[in-house]
Amino acid sequence: MQFSEFGLDARLLRAVEELSYTTPTPIQAEAIPAALSGRDVIAAAMTGSGKTAAFLLPVLHRILQAPKLGTRLLVLTPTRELCVQIHEACTALGRHAGISCAPIYGGVGMGPQETAIQRGVTVLVATPGRLLDHLSRPYGHPDRIDFLVVDEADRMLDMGFLPDVRKVLARLPKKRQTLFFSATLPPEVRGLSKEILTDAVAINVERKALPATGVSQAAFAVHGGAKNALLVALLNSNDVGSVIVFTRTKARCNRLADFLEAQGIPNVRIHGNRTQGQRSSAMADFKAAKVRVLCATDVVARGIDISALDHVVNYDVPHVPGDYIHRVGRTARAEAVGEALTFVSPEEEAELRAIEKAIGRKIERRPLPAFDFTPKPKRPAEPRKVDERALAQQRAARAGKKGSPEVTTWGRSDGGRHR
Repeated sequence: MQFSEFGLDARLLRAVEELSYTTPTPIQAEAIPAALSGRDVIAAAMTGSGKTAAFLLPVLHRILQAPKLGTRLLVLTPTRELCVQIHEACTALGRHAGISCAPIYGGVGMGPQETAIQRGVTVLVATPGRLLDHLSRPYGHPDRIDFLVVDEADRMLDMGFLPDVRKVLARLPKKRQTLFFSATLPPEVRGLSKEILTDAVAINVERKALPATGVSQAAFAVHGGAKNALLVALLNSNDVGSVIVFTRTKARCNRLADFLEAQGIPNVRIHGNRTQGQRSSAMADFKAAKVRVLCATDVVARGIDISALDHVVNYDVPHVPGDYIHRVGRTARAEAVGEALTFVSPEEEAELRAIEKAIGRKIERRPLPAFDFTPKPKRPAEPRKVDERALAQQRAARAGKKGSPEVTTWGRSDGGRHR
């Protein structure tokens, strides 16, 4: 099947060709015809499956077939990075059709976003919190929106955004077409879908969430203190190319990035405490291959499309199996291939077993030649070296002062008998 068989507007097909889209992915083959028919859609779509084009192409086609002024499509997404990425995809697909698009997210000034909303751009791609900020202003009247996409709904749940999503929905026209995409469908997400969808076409909703088929997976059993050395050994080998290294916390991300820099390995970092400018600059440098290593928390585990990403490294095993699936989904996108490597300390074995149970397979345990995985024994503390002559001179000097207590170099007045 080819994209031309969907009956899409010729201007969109021209952009599709320029973007080198060839054969539609499975989610595109199912979602595009359903959305073109005007029906609501609920789809369980994994990261890297091509779902962005699966919802943009049919909605942009329908907008072009019935043009009118004002914002027509609203895409809700959980993170700034995903917001920017969808905006870029929308701009690329609509370049020949006069489609205007604006990203709405926090961490940057509201002025340019306000201008875009007042101008009535065709498509708004927004995070819920920042969009609510705009909707509270006099110009925030989304009364012309005909199409709504809720992307990464389960991540919205994880980040506590579902109440904000409901507040946004309350401001939108009731008559609209809604497309609902989520990697997993926990009860809260299913409940939200029932609230906002009408007679929806269901795609893959019973399918088990799994990593992309092109991802090879392996784990290294290594004590926590050796993870830095293991990572450097891998990076210095000829087997690892561009890589995102995921850590559990922002502090660990910073420490790892600083360590790699000290080892002469240029890298960039992205986490929640970085400014939007820093995050955007880091992502741009990594995508442009100016640096080989991106250290990150799970803020980039969803939806970030980096072409030809060779490896993902789980420096820390994620607590939730779903986070593992999304992390490793950064590689092997759009039917490409990639490799996911996980560093597992003894304390993290239970999390790895939970991941294996969730994906229904054992992850290969892989040795690394010429690397010592055993914990390094602690060196016994060396006896404190004391300059006996200097100590005797100090004691003699103190003894010559009447009434002066004897104070040793340990800061005690007991002659050091209890040190």
